[in-house]
Amino acid sequence: MVLSASDVERLAAVDTARAARVLREVRSARLAGQRAPVAPRPVIERSWERALRHGVDPEHGHRPGLLSEQEVRGRRESSELRHVLPLLREELLTVADAARHIMAVADADGRVLWREGSGPVLRRADALGFEVGADWSEEVVGTNGVGTPVVVREPVQVFASEHFARSQATWTCTGAPITDPRDGRLLGVVDVSGPLEMAHPATLAWVGSVAKLAEARLRERHLASLERLRAVAAVPLARLAGRALVVDRDGWTAAATGMPYVSRIGLPKSLAAGRRWLPQLGMCVVEPLAGGWLLRAAERAAEGGGTRIVLDLTRRRSWSVAVSGAMGSWSHELSPRHAELLCLLAVRRAGLSAAELAAEVFGDVGRTVTVRAEMSRVRRYLGGLLDHRPYRFCENAEVETLLPAEPGALLPHSTAPTLVDLRTGPGTP
Repeated sequence: MVLSASDVERLAAVDTARAARVLREVRSARLAGQRAPVAPRPVIERSWERALRHGVDPEHGHRPGLLSEQEVRGRRESSELRHVLPLLREELLTVADAARHIMAVADADGRVLWREGSGPVLRRADALGFEVGADWSEEVVGTNGVGTPVVVREPVQVFASEHFARSQATWTCTGAPITDPRDGRLLGVVDVSGPLEMAHPATLAWVGSVAKLAEARLRERHLASLERLRAVAAVPLARLAGRALVVDRDGWTAAATGMPYVSRIGLPKSLAAGRRWLPQLGMCVVEPLAGGWLLRAAERAAEGGGTRIVLDLTRRRSWSVAVSGAMGSWSHELSPRHAELLCLLAVRRAGLSAAELAAEVFGDVGRTVTVRAEMSRVRRYLGGLLDHRPYRFCENAEVETLLPAEPGALLPHSTAPTLVDLRTGPGTP
């Protein structure tokens, strides 16, 4: 028998003590390597396994070290979550305080940056080390409502002994990730936590919906910033006769002239004013604007014509993609996931949808959000050399894939069926 989230919620709503007792028995049996009376929820069981691999002590737990006030202040000032903090307070804090809960907001590292709510509950949280500046990542404190959503990238409720550390078994914690709508990057987690006896079955849906509302507010802020940049650029663009783009610091387009509109182009991390080579535009004159850049293209290169892409997968742990064209060349080191995705696209030149990539990489067509987030990051440096719907290399680019001499050395971390076949049989992309 496997416990579902709704099973836990229903049992907790009827008899909190009994639900806690059942979960305590499940946890004890699993951690002892014995057969449990019922199976834990998959999201919880996988989290326990990760905590064990990280060496978290399930019996004594760990009181995480705190960031200094200066470090917390610096993280707060650089966090995009500061823009939605008033919304989170409005939607969560009033109800949480009345229900003897607290609200915590953590960054993508699991560091608690803000924490507010019921005074007595805050004092109980202090005793656990659930304080501002504390590290509540899974690898430090085990399964919890902050660290687990950071890993799985979806809302998670952790009830009673579903927590990995015994010290947290008198709590219920519900956290939901908040991602940057511009690129899918994880910004952090909003969490509502409180005493076990105050658990409510609607908390998971409530916290998850507020996190989505926060993402929508961030999207509105981004659109407003592009509108402001468009207004700033109106006069200089009107004076130009050639091809030009106005983009924000992340490459999102605010305005274009003399060329088709593209929503985003890839920018190097250290872009500076002057003549620069950009994959989608070729050689450009880069000029700073308030909140972005004016890019004046010297010659046409957006379609990838005359562009050569070399995907180097010859090494076991270090991979790269190199791009060369009429106006210059550049290369980029690849993460294991990006190497895997680009290799699949090199094999399937006709292209793959987000669902097809999810099935290839994760064995789960439902992981399209993760795929789109990763492909958004890839497009930041490959830009228009990658099409989407489906994802594929642009037709006019020459793509070469360099494989290791031993087929078994090709991306050994990957379990994608196509890449497994390449490792075990003849043939090249």
